[in-house]
Amino acid sequence: MSKLNIVLFGPPGAGKGTQSEFLIKHYKLVHLSTGDLLRAEIKAESELGLQAKDLMDRGELVADAIVIGMIRNKMEAHLDAKGFIFDGFPRTRAQAEALDAMLEVKEEPITAMLALEVPEAELVKRLLDRGATSGRTDDKDEAVIQNRIREYMEKTAPLKEYYSAQGKYKAIDGVGSIEDITQRLMKALG
Repeated sequence: MSKLNIVLFGPPGAGKGTQSEFLIKHYKLVHLSTGDLLRAEIKAESELGLQAKDLMDRGELVADAIVIGMIRNKMEAHLDAKGFIFDGFPRTRAQAEALDAMLEVKEEPITAMLALEVPEAELVKRLLDRGATSGRTDDKDEAVIQNRIREYMEKTAPLKEYYSAQGKYKAIDGVGSIEDITQRLMKALG
């Protein structure tokens, strides 16, 4: 049986965190968060972690090849996994192509790109509500929130096209109860 490899997308406030927790438990997936991977590799002082730390210390972005290497290591550490949920990666077409190339070698392609879609006004409301309770400063300023949403929209548009061309892009209505949205995600996965 092939693995269930999901790229979960959505703008800030779309509910990715909540929904990814459910998908991970329900489908027994391994969570691949590039932020978590970077921190773990740096803490372990692995070769990739040291390379990443050197770049980050200079204020530079970590090269795609290093991030792909970290993803490969995590996947190889979980060979028995039923699949993976990619969080925070890919963010560009080049990253999506590099991820596909790596997964092609393993014969474990991306199954679907699930994109939670929520109107901007609802996103702003959710983030301001979250900012009031979570203490996250980036969720308290409406101008900062709108900038984050705009940046997401601009950067992910090419990924929608990329995964649409492969027949893997699935837009999911991200408005409604958590349970309703979860049901939509499960239906999209078949």
